[in-house]
Amino acid sequence: MNVILASASPRRRELMGLFHIPFEIRVADIDETMDSARAPFDEVARVSRLKAMAIPREAGDVVIAADTIVVCDGAVLGKPTNPEHAAAMLRRLSGRSHQVMTGLTVARDTQIKTVTEVTDIHFRALSEREILNYVATKEPMDKAGSYAIQGGAALFCTHMVGDYYNVMGLPVCRLWQLLREMAPDLMGDNV
Repeated sequence: MNVILASASPRRRELMGLFHIPFEIRVADIDETMDSARAPFDEVARVSRLKAMAIPREAGDVVIAADTIVVCDGAVLGKPTNPEHAAAMLRRLSGRSHQVMTGLTVARDTQIKTVTEVTDIHFRALSEREILNYVATKEPMDKAGSYAIQGGAALFCTHMVGDYYNVMGLPVCRLWQLLREMAPDLMGDNV
């Protein structure tokens, strides 16, 4: 039996270490395009499920897949395409609230569970200089919504309601609950 994380994200890999269970990385090769006519809450769940189902597995293997998006006023803010795009997203988030949504899927044999975890975040008003300086660090360039809460954007967040780790890309509390339910044999004394 293997535990497989269907993600190349270094943040997800780091967070999986909190479980103290051996796991391997297998990246799902799927089309992650979301349907803008559907609710982001549902779409992020659909993409995480597609990722999990795209991973070859044997009997007893546990596959964990996640997809994270930032949503502001119903619009999905993905990863920026260039520094100007990153700055535009940060301007949009400045002085406002938004949601971070992670679709999380755990699959084992015929059991497949998919949930969407939502964390509400509020950013203080950001100056143009702060935005440009942050973009210049290049930290926003591979992050949904153009920021990393565990990095420089920690200085932007005035309050948060929900799972901090969800904002990093893996809602560990919800994952622990799913693993306890679907794979108690993996959890040892943590059950």
